[in-house]
Amino acid sequence: MTGHLEPLLRELVGAVLRDERRRQGRTLARVAQAAGISMQHLSDVERGRKDPSSELLAAITGALGVTVPQLLLRAADDAPSPTEAAGAAERPAVLELTSVGGARGGRRPSGDEVSLAARDLAGTDRPGLTLLSAA
Repeated sequence: MTGHLEPLLRELVGAVLRDERRRQGRTLARVAQAAGISMQHLSDVERGRKDPSSELLAAITGALGVTVPQLLLRAADDAPSPTEAAGAAERPAVLELTSVGGARGGRRPSGDEVSLAARDLAGTDRPGLTLLSAA
């Protein structure tokens, strides 16, 4: 995949198509023929170089014996999380909600200030956010 923060949909879809074709032990030539497209076009789709139309996706998935929704679900499952996509330097944040004027939990009167603090897993503070409760 290219240098994007998150992979492009065409890259995710292409990887799933390639994985499915290989899992079935089928060649590019046979799947392309069954889908009614050129072998080069199928290769470009699998490598994420071409954005396939919905009609083309239907033809390829039909040739592979899977549905477009199954393909999209697998692409979503294979997608890296936002933290993975941003790289190892980013750590997931832990959010802590506290009331500035009162105790944690329970009902607070309207207008009380609530503070939302973000910390990474190493305990380092990140810039906070202040919310005012509505009626």
